[in-house]
This record gives sequence, C-alpha cells and structure tokens, in this order.
Amino acid sequence: MKRPALVILAAGRARRFGGVKPLAPIGPNHEAVIDLLASDAAQAGFGQIVLVLNRDSGPQIRAHVEEVWPADLEVGFALQERPLGTINAVLAARDVVDPSVGFSVVNADDLYGTEALSLAASELSKFPHNLLVGFRLANAIAGDEPVTRGVCEVADGQLTGVTERRQVTASDGIFRSDDGLDPAELDPNSVVSMNLWGFAPEMWEIFATAMAQATDASEEAEVLLPEVVGRVVNGALDAAPALRRIDVIPTESRCIGVTHPGDLEVVRAELLELVAQGRRPQGLFETR
Repeated sequence: MKRPALVILAAGRARRFGGVKPLAPIGPNHEAVIDLLASDAAQAGFGQIVLVLNRDSGPQIRAHVEEVWPADLEVGFALQERPLGTINAVLAARDVVDPSVGFSVVNADDLYGTEALSLAASELSKFPHNLLVGFRLANAIAGDEPVTRGVCEVADGQLTGVTERRQVTASDGIFRSDDGLDPAELDPNSVVSMNLWGFAPEMWEIFATAMAQATDASEEAEVLLPEVVGRVVNGALDAAPALRRIDVIPTESRCIGVTHPGDLEVVRAELLELVAQGRRPQGLFETR
C-alpha cells in the first residue's frame, strides 16, 4: 500500500498576521511553522508533502524549503493562481499528488502534532476514506486573541455538521464565543475541526465539480473546503454513499496555531516546554 500524501495550504495572504505566516519562526531554534509541520508529517508516515503556494510569497517559501528540508523528502509544489478559496487551493495540488493514494489537507499555520497526523496517515494507509481528525476545544486555543473554531456535530462517529464559531476566547478555563450565537459559553470538550482532513482519491472529482458549479467564485465569494464537505455530507453534492461518510477520529493531541503576531511568543514557549518534556524532538526531522 502506498503511503498517503499531505497537502499543505500555504497560499493564504495572512493579512491579519502581516507577514509570511508559514515561515514564522516559532520553533525552539526558530524553525519555521512549515518546518515543524513537515517534520511531524514525515515522522507520522506521509509519503509525499505538497505545498500549495501563491505567486507573492510562494518563491520565498519554496526557496526556504529547498534550503532547509532534507533532500530525500518527497516534496511537490503547486500554484494557486487566484485566491478563490480553499477548494480551489486543494485542486491546485491535483496534478502533483499521486491520484491513486488517499490524501490529507492541512493548514500551513497550525501544528497538529505527530500523534494527530499519525492518526490520519494510518487511517488513509489502511484504506483511503474520508475523515476528520477532531480536537478538543480546550486543546485548540493558544494565546489570548480571539479565533474562529469549527464546532463539530458528530453522530455515531460520523460528521453531520460544522458550525463556525467566531471571536472564541479562553479565560480561566472558560471558553466563550462573542459572535452572537447561542450558546455563548462553549464546552471545552467540544470536538472542533482544525482542518486536518483525510480524503479518498475519488474526492478530487467531487471537489472539481463543486468548483465548476461555483460560477460566482471570487475573492469575495470563496469556495471553502468545510462548506463543500458539508454539502457532500448532506447530499447536496452528488457523491457515492461511501464518500458522504466523514469519519471523525478524535485525538487528545494539542493543536497549536498561529493567528496573530502576538501568538508567536506564546507558541514558542509552549513548544520549548514540549521539547523539555520529551514530547517533541529537539531538532527537525528527528525521531523522539
């Protein structure tokens, strides 16, 4: 069985962050976010890593990868020509990923941890199917600035819906969303999506169909991956019954994301603590 591929969405403009977020130096030795993410993915069992880039920051990211990542790591690059949403970004990688393997899709500004990535890689290696690795809300917030989190609805281990909750903050163990929706206080044990997806190869055609149907796709009307997955689950997009099933794989791993510039020091301190505890390797592409 071929090992699955990991598609890293690194074409975002990061307007709130004010820089090239995938290259933010958050590691114990100031390693970039994508360095740590790729190192974890290689250890987790992914056979290929494909980075989706844009024309602006893409050359800088590619030059960094070619300089820092080991030569024996199978890496591919794809270009998202226009910012038409995450479905469009995923489809940019279609011609680079082996069409016969299952693939995961992740953000370029989140560290999911080797354990969570291993869950996705292991499931996709057994047999390629659709899945979401779900994190506990309490394990998916770093820093004090408000963030957006997708709270999952799960029945019999399958995803039935995702509600985007905005302006989510944590203080003294209390998690709140100030987006005007109910409930305002969120359960810290809620399963949330941090966009660690796994997909069967047949989903490429489903994504292409969804993009083709979005005749008004633009920077203001992006075609988003979670929304298309929701349409597959509820039957709004024509898909085989097996593809309409999204298995939710729970994890107790910590997902550390970088959203705001102020998150850098918080994330760096947390990673240093994980290294001290022996839960992360000291260097890149090392085993623990």
